[in-house]
Amino acid sequence: MPIRFGTSGWRAVIADEFVFENVRKVANAICSSLTSSANPTLIIGHDTRFMGEKFAAVAADIAKRQGIKVLLCNTPVPTPTISHAIRSNGAAGAINFTASHNPPEYQGIKFSTADGAPALPEVTARIEALILEDHVGEAIDGGSIEEFDPCPAYLDDLAAKIRFETIAKAKLSFGYDPMWGTGRGYLDRALLENGLNVEMLHDWRDVTFGGRAPEPGEDHLDELKSLVTSKKLSLGLATDGDGDRFGIIDSDGTFILPNQLIAIGADYLAESRGWNQGVARSVATSHLIDRVAASRGLKVYETPVGFKFIGELIINDEVILGGEESAGLSIRGHYPEKDGILACFLAAEAVAARQASLGEQLTELYSRVGRLESGRIGVTLTPDVAEKLKTKLAEEPNSLGGRQVESIDRTDGVKFYFGNSNWMLMRPSGTEPVVRIYAESEDKQDLEELLKNGRRYLLE
Repeated sequence: MPIRFGTSGWRAVIADEFVFENVRKVANAICSSLTSSANPTLIIGHDTRFMGEKFAAVAADIAKRQGIKVLLCNTPVPTPTISHAIRSNGAAGAINFTASHNPPEYQGIKFSTADGAPALPEVTARIEALILEDHVGEAIDGGSIEEFDPCPAYLDDLAAKIRFETIAKAKLSFGYDPMWGTGRGYLDRALLENGLNVEMLHDWRDVTFGGRAPEPGEDHLDELKSLVTSKKLSLGLATDGDGDRFGIIDSDGTFILPNQLIAIGADYLAESRGWNQGVARSVATSHLIDRVAASRGLKVYETPVGFKFIGELIINDEVILGGEESAGLSIRGHYPEKDGILACFLAAEAVAARQASLGEQLTELYSRVGRLESGRIGVTLTPDVAEKLKTKLAEEPNSLGGRQVESIDRTDGVKFYFGNSNWMLMRPSGTEPVVRIYAESEDKQDLEELLKNGRRYLLE
């Protein structure tokens, strides 16, 4: 099967497709695409998954033989930290061995370019072509491998963007679950260095991630909820396997949906920083952010799914915040990569500065812009479902589930607008073998009906 880069790199099952032979092919192709740069530097890192350091060492050796200077991260490292390291070290790019939030049997490679952003489709298409050619780069003198610790510089940079003094003054207390991933030693270290209390969960390496996917969704955060409520903490914070996704538990144990935090974050930044650039969201993300933008007089940018597209807007200083419903977020002046650690601290700063819980902030926000309920379901992408999806993506129905279709958007997948703030989106996941169905409505019961209609429409 050809190696393909999806929404966020190439991912495959370890010892099935993800084997040393294929890792060498991908590393050779990436390094060959960089050697046109004069004296290129490449950051290479890995998360806490099985064999991560071994795969990273193989890639580092290939890069060295192609005349590239390698900064090889000496411990598991968050993806956003690698993004910062690219930019602060003037690197030509980075290879990061991670499958992010995927189940533990997966491993992956993320390739980021010199701007610190995930590689765009035209870049990965070139890499895929080199892989198909089984291209092996020419051996060149001058390569080297240096051990590299990117943590201190990343935390220093974060401290220039988050108002830790505001959080410290409010004397907030936190629970943190890094989910056995790379956020440990980063988020907790920043809290402790600023004199803040943090109660830890799962802060050791476990390549099985407790036997489940290291995804900070509500169904994986029961222990964090219990910790927050039993210890009466201000917030529960969580990050995924490579630290680019976030999960937030409010002081009363309520899980704050990523869509909700994105809206709160945009509203808070406009209020606290006085920024007037736009806001960005993916096509699958709640239109609550549109309402926040309208209330603040800000432009809205809608992108395909994949943070690389929002990253371009961050680079061009066109947005104060960009977010995806899959728990991806970055802000103005930060990196063109989602950062779960930053997102957690933004939530903490908003609570501290406004002296209100996230739930209280949501209530106030809804009173100003109105309430929206959003959700998603997944359907396993079997060959039969894949064939049905292909048909459905091409159709233009006048109605769906008894609702009149007012318009159809094909920015990414197919998105049906029904009026009254109701919409439904259907698209294949770029990271897992599932079809995602997203929907939004002003009413929770109606949201459930939209999702049921979407599943029925896909499978009929």
